[in-house]
Amino acid sequence: MLRRPSYVSQPIAFLFIAPAVVLFVIFIFIPIFASLYLSFTAYNVIQPPRWVGLDNFIALLGHDPRFWKAFRNTLLYVIGVVPTGTAIALILAAALEELSRGKQLFKVLYFIPTVTSVVAIASVWKWLFAGEKYGLINYLLIQLGLKPVDWLLSPQWVLPAIMIMSVWAGLGYNMVFFSAGISTIPQALYEAAKVDGATWWGRFWHVTVPMLRPTLVFVVVMAVVNSFQVFDQVYILTSGTGEGIGGVLDSGLTLVSYLYDQGFTKFRMGYASAIAYVIFGSVFGLTLVNIRMLRSR
Repeated sequence: MLRRPSYVSQPIAFLFIAPAVVLFVIFIFIPIFASLYLSFTAYNVIQPPRWVGLDNFIALLGHDPRFWKAFRNTLLYVIGVVPTGTAIALILAAALEELSRGKQLFKVLYFIPTVTSVVAIASVWKWLFAGEKYGLINYLLIQLGLKPVDWLLSPQWVLPAIMIMSVWAGLGYNMVFFSAGISTIPQALYEAAKVDGATWWGRFWHVTVPMLRPTLVFVVVMAVVNSFQVFDQVYILTSGTGEGIGGVLDSGLTLVSYLYDQGFTKFRMGYASAIAYVIFGSVFGLTLVNIRMLRSR
């Protein structure tokens, strides 16, 4: 009878995983607890950390209107981007699976923004959204007889502009998961639905969506997590407006961009660490709620 090998008797295995463990400890484990400690201190990089207890959290949650503005904007961003981006990606993925020719080409085209630098994409969209006369989007609006919009300098349009760009940039990422999930659905289910007279929308709602529930849960959870961490789009689109990060009247300020402003512009590292843990708690709580809601349906 063959004896199962013991991991303890295989020291070479630990040698192989040691580099990954060391990197994890140095770049993830230690920074997590270091930032937790800093969140209870007043630290400005130059002077040593000074313990202040819960003062950072009290000031953040009770006396900082900019934080609540950033929190509100982030929630609006999540509410706008996650459902819209998920729905469009799912519909496009289902539609592409119906194509007999050119399916792979369209998948590649939709996935290109995912592998392209967010900074490069945001720079292009900044040109598209430029002023009332020079941006491509406003040029098209004028040609259609519509009034141009000052996308990046009007408080009511800064956040929607960031949302539009984010939905477009994230389509390919979500479509990959949906396409993979759709390819595993038995064709017999679609054929049975066709026999029953179901239209394309009928097959989509009664076959595709129910069978993709695990994939849908994963995509929504990841979208929520990523949306709470939005930064690059905000930084690129609102920089150069003369209003600082977040744009006019902080109308595009999000939690991570506010963290950046406090930590790397004002060098309030302790305060920024407190913001980081508030973001973590918000994402963790909202993720649990999303998982329960999607699984209960």
